[in-house]
Amino acid sequence: MNDDINRRLREAAEAHQPDRAKILARVERGASGPAVRHRAPAIARSWPKAALTGFAAAGILATGTLAVAGIVQTSPPPGAPTAPAAPPPSPTTVSPTPAPTPTPPPPSPPRDSTATAPPVTHPPTGSHPTGPPPSSAAPRTQSGPLSSNGTVDSHSTRYWAQSNLLLTTTQPLTSLTVELRIALTGGVRDTGNWRTLPSDDFTVTVRQSGGGLLYRWTLKPGRTVPAWQHTFAAQYNHAPGTRDASADSYRVDARSSDGPVSVRGGFAPAP
Repeated sequence: MNDDINRRLREAAEAHQPDRAKILARVERGASGPAVRHRAPAIARSWPKAALTGFAAAGILATGTLAVAGIVQTSPPPGAPTAPAAPPPSPTTVSPTPAPTPTPPPPSPPRDSTATAPPVTHPPTGSHPTGPPPSSAAPRTQSGPLSSNGTVDSHSTRYWAQSNLLLTTTQPLTSLTVELRIALTGGVRDTGNWRTLPSDDFTVTVRQSGGGLLYRWTLKPGRTVPAWQHTFAAQYNHAPGTRDASADSYRVDARSSDGPVSVRGGFAPAP
């Protein structure tokens, strides 16, 4: 449709040849005509109006000619491709974003039945496993022919106490060292000691050591402890009240015909 209108306008503009001389002469004749003194007929009176109408038409025609010429100059030459009119914009449709599809993990390579297991690393010779070593104060009340039992004497009072160690040996002992350690809780002070074996067979010492009151009996060289039950007792004062003996301990080292033996432990409360 637009191409056809443009083509017709170009043909009309090219075919039109306005006679400008005739138009100007006609205008001049209308402007310079003699004045009419008598009443002119209706046709004569309408002439100036006709001349003015013709002049206006000529101006309109000239203006149209210039407009057509501008259209011809700005229109593309014949045969030139004309860009098609852009289609009206269509409503944008937003398509939903598909959910991502999880990617399956790559297949595991086939296990080689001939593959060897990693070597097991062993700790070097002489090393020890991690962790604290076993406590040397762990109770061991029997060793070989020797057994032991520690108690707080039932005759202990609110101000004084006695700790008893009962040793039982099924073989004679050629060496013996007995140590009773009484923790230095409030008011602890040595008041004496005794044993059921002859006093001339032992060297006895009492001293403070490592936060405790240490009683020690050592069998003299050349003496022997017979197979039987023997008691060693330590006596001491303490602060008024019932004393806690959980921190007290004993240790015994001896030798029999089978070799060295050793026992250790604590003191049970008085019954």
